[in-house]
Formats: sequence, C-alpha cells, structure tokens
Amino acid sequence: MSDIEPVGLGFIAHQHDQTYAAALGPGPDDVILFSEEPREGFQRVGGYWRRQVRREDLQWLVLLRTIGAFGGEPCVVLDEDDDGLHIAYTGHSGLKAETLGYWMVDHGAYEVVVPHEEVHSIRVERVPIPCQPTQGLSVSGV
Repeated sequence: MSDIEPVGLGFIAHQHDQTYAAALGPGPDDVILFSEEPREGFQRVGGYWRRQVRREDLQWLVLLRTIGAFGGEPCVVLDEDDDGLHIAYTGHSGLKAETLGYWMVDHGAYEVVVPHEEVHSIRVERVPIPCQPTQGLSVSGV
C-alpha cells in the first residue's frame, strides 16, 4: 500500500480564499458549502454550518476520490476501517469483479472489503467540475 491515507469520496469548493467540503444541488447550478465553524452567510444545521451558493460564485469545484488497484483491476476506495478498505470495482467486467470476490450491490455495481495491503497504487484523484452555469442546447436556424 502507498503512503497516501485513503479518503472517501467527496466534493470540495473554493470561495473567498476558503476551501469547504461541498455537495451538489439542489438545482443543477447549486452547491452547498459546509463549515465546522460559524461563517458569515452560513446557517447552523445540526453540528455544522451550511450555505447554498451558485456554481459561478466559486473559484473552483473538485470531486476528490481515492483510487487504486485490487487484483490488477481498478477500484475506488469508499471507506476505511479496522476490517480493511471498502472498495468499489471501476472496471468493465462483472465476471472479473465476481472472480475477485466483489459482491453486486446494484446492477453493474460491485463492492468488497479487503485488507489494506491488497490494494495497490493508491492515489487521490482530483476531478474538476465546471463552475459555469449549465447551458441549454441551442439549435441554429435551418
């Protein structure tokens, strides 16, 4: 296993020189920012603070995910606990996933918990998410 600490999946966003945990929605151009401490414009919800913003108000938005390989096949790390790493298969063969011991959790989706040392090439992937408003398809005159 690598020296990278596995992390789960999640969005992070940057606004006004601050980086926040984030979630998409409720609308297609909306993002919810989360803070563990009070911030201007944020509302307290349970034990944290949240604020809904528009994507275009962000400097950047990124999906973080920890990826690796199990049995020579690609996977994404969903969680880590004392039993090992909870991973999801990201390859394209359900038969290969089942051969590796994954169980089907939904049509085409396979997961398994394996010892830490069985997942190799662990790295954090940053997938940029566009911050511009969604654009409807325009149809030019025919």
